[in-house]
Amino acid sequence: MPDNFEIAYPWVFFLIPLPFLVYFLWPALRIKSASLFYPVFNNAVEYTRQKPKKSALIKRRNLLVWIGLLLCWILLLAALSSPQLVGEPEMKVKTSRNFLVNADISFSMAQRDWVIDGKKARRWDAVKDVMHDFIEKRQGDRMGLIFFASSAYIQAPFTPDLEVVDQMLEEADVGMAGQLTYIGKAITKGVEMFQRDTIETKVMLLLTDGVDAGIDILPMDAADVAKRDSVRIYTIGIGDPSKAGVDLDERTLKEIAEATGGKYFNAKDKKMLEEIYAELDTLEPIEYEEEQNKPLTLLYYYPLGAALAVLIFMMIVQTIVNFIKQFKQKREVYV
Repeated sequence: MPDNFEIAYPWVFFLIPLPFLVYFLWPALRIKSASLFYPVFNNAVEYTRQKPKKSALIKRRNLLVWIGLLLCWILLLAALSSPQLVGEPEMKVKTSRNFLVNADISFSMAQRDWVIDGKKARRWDAVKDVMHDFIEKRQGDRMGLIFFASSAYIQAPFTPDLEVVDQMLEEADVGMAGQLTYIGKAITKGVEMFQRDTIETKVMLLLTDGVDAGIDILPMDAADVAKRDSVRIYTIGIGDPSKAGVDLDERTLKEIAEATGGKYFNAKDKKMLEEIYAELDTLEPIEYEEEQNKPLTLLYYYPLGAALAVLIFMMIVQTIVNFIKQFKQKREVYV
């Protein structure tokens, strides 16, 4: 018997003696009927001057019938007890936060100084390649996408459908939001998205490879607004600041992260970016909650089917026995 086999209502088996109690304690059913139909019966009584006697016929079942009925009763009780296979409690992903990816798609992200599968690739293509895996693993978070450069726009609002988010990421490309990098504007747009939602835990992932070029909204002013709204920002600087052609303001990104309770990461290549995403999974782990309803496989139809099979077998046997008796009676009559 499997270890996960259970009986939901074992107390049902205490009803096994019930038929015996009914048989011995309940009075027998008495039905009056003529034992013989004879047209001239009254004439025969007058002629013989004998008084008719009352009699009773008690129908008795043989041992095989009693055993079959008892077996059917036990099988019916087994079905009522609800036998079942109980699976392990399922762990359900708990939607607990809004996770916003705020990515820079300015012209600088088109530089081919990263490597994918041994070939030169644009920074943006490398970022997308790694981000696809990251989004797939964030089951349970409601994710959104903002892309920014000279302006910031919402590519995907918060949704638990991560396949849609992944598709919207794939459709975005460098230059769709302008040429320059406006970090302050991007953070402000992200805070506005969070303010429209009711989930309290708010996480923003800000990726950029440049220096803020905006003059209307400074990055630290936007970070202060995010802090007041309880938005935690993790910043990722794309590229190696020590190399020529990489214009990355690490200081501002670090200050943004520290001000909001997040953390700064520097992704110098694709491998480092993968490691950063792995660390983000530990900093913002997916939360699970145990389902109260365990997966069940009901087995009541097995004893129920067995009881039906026993009844059918008894009917077939009884029919055969009756046929044999009738055949013998007819044979005796002919003889």
